[in-house]
Amino acid sequence: MVVTSGKARGRQGKVLRVIPDQQRVIVQGVNVRKRTVRPSQNNPRGGVIEKEMPIHISNVSPVSGGKPTRVRFETRPDGSKVRIAVRTGEQLGEPLRKPRK
Repeated sequence: MVVTSGKARGRQGKVLRVIPDQQRVIVQGVNVRKRTVRPSQNNPRGGVIEKEMPIHISNVSPVSGGKPTRVRFETRPDGSKVRIAVRTGEQLGEPLRKPRK
């Protein structure tokens, strides 16, 4: 994914997590914040950690051919539903719906 607006515009990264009810995504290496953590059993020394924070899903786009692209949905004759990159016409990811038998 590539960030299309905000402070991190133009940076690319892998989507680590999607939060659908808040319409947000966490992108690797984007919107990194420093956070002070108290000592705990998992982190006995405590200290400052860096953590990726969520950004709104409208501020990211999938990458196709090295450039950001919009997405079109297409239903194939066999009944499968796929995401298609508008810029190049290639399929993005796995089919959303499996073909009929």
